[in-house]
Amino acid sequence: MTHWFHRNPLKATAPVSFNYYGVVTSPAASKICSDLRSSRARLLELFTDLSCNPEMMKNAADSYFSLLQGYAQQDAVFELISMGFNVALWYTKYASRLAGKENITEDEAKEVHRSLKVAAGIFKHLKESHIPKLITPAEKGRDLEARLIEAYVIQCQAEAQEVTIARAIELKHAPGLIAALAYETANFYQKADHTLSSLEPAYSAKWRKYLHLKMCFYTAYAYCYHGQTLLASDKCGEAIRSLQEAEKFYAKAEALCKEYGETKGPGPTVKPSGHLFFRKLGNLVKNTLEKCQRENGFIYFQKVPTEAPQLELKANYGLVEPVPYEFPPMSAHWTPETLAAFDLTKRPKDDSAKSKPEEVVKPVKEPDIKPQKDTGCSIS
Repeated sequence: MTHWFHRNPLKATAPVSFNYYGVVTSPAASKICSDLRSSRARLLELFTDLSCNPEMMKNAADSYFSLLQGYAQQDAVFELISMGFNVALWYTKYASRLAGKENITEDEAKEVHRSLKVAAGIFKHLKESHIPKLITPAEKGRDLEARLIEAYVIQCQAEAQEVTIARAIELKHAPGLIAALAYETANFYQKADHTLSSLEPAYSAKWRKYLHLKMCFYTAYAYCYHGQTLLASDKCGEAIRSLQEAEKFYAKAEALCKEYGETKGPGPTVKPSGHLFFRKLGNLVKNTLEKCQRENGFIYFQKVPTEAPQLELKANYGLVEPVPYEFPPMSAHWTPETLAAFDLTKRPKDDSAKSKPEEVVKPVKEPDIKPQKDTGCSIS
């Protein structure tokens, strides 16, 4: 297993019947209601279908969303946002499953990378173009609230950059580039964690542990590869100090891994410190530091600074941007004649006045994904 990602549950959704008895006045309008029911059911089914791929998801989502666009009512806006949110979450979960496969291929790694960028684009589009249209603001600290959506966008970018870093290491790119990418990725995780800092711990504590440990983990990566760059420039004393800082941040990440596993909240209960992606960095830091200390003892005899080097690293390429997303246009089935066939004047007058019992919205039952065997393979 090359990567490990934290995932929150899908958003629970109440059944939507699309029954407009007495309001629908033509067969074409009735057909749209029927298609809405079936396309929504299909989308819900695919959210938990392990055989679903991005093409299947896109086709199913476009089919439902294009039909849903014909309604201008507030509950339809909320439905569009809620289901769009789950589509974005599905892309993150698909990427996580694929990244956790044994012997992941280069094409699969590219698909992980693209899926995370697509998810970021959907989250960004919802936050900027649709959530502001809600008359009733999103509940603070839950699902569709702006801070959470922003955290999802940033997390997706950070995780996609993890794939970029793995590729750069595999292709033996310059340590300076790898250090810069790792530093930018750590900053993404820190920004996402800060975005969630004002939320209720009951909802965000476990998620924040993940973001914090990944921030420490990639800061350790940055110092490790920066140390290699310094050594190549004959700055062995500074290299040792950089590796010592890498060791410190790795130890912090290791402690946070334990805390993550013990923290209650949404998300899987796993032991990230046991994953290969984590253990490999520990060995790399240890071996590189020992090499620097040996060379300093035999060749350089340089003083090791008391202060850690400042990481002012900027990656020139490899940084991830969300894939721009737009909901599909309204279905061609919504003709002027079909729209006119929804006669809202025929809706029962006392319909809105009736007090309906509040429906219990059950969580989506998601498949339990067991981690596959750790082989030591990396993305290539």
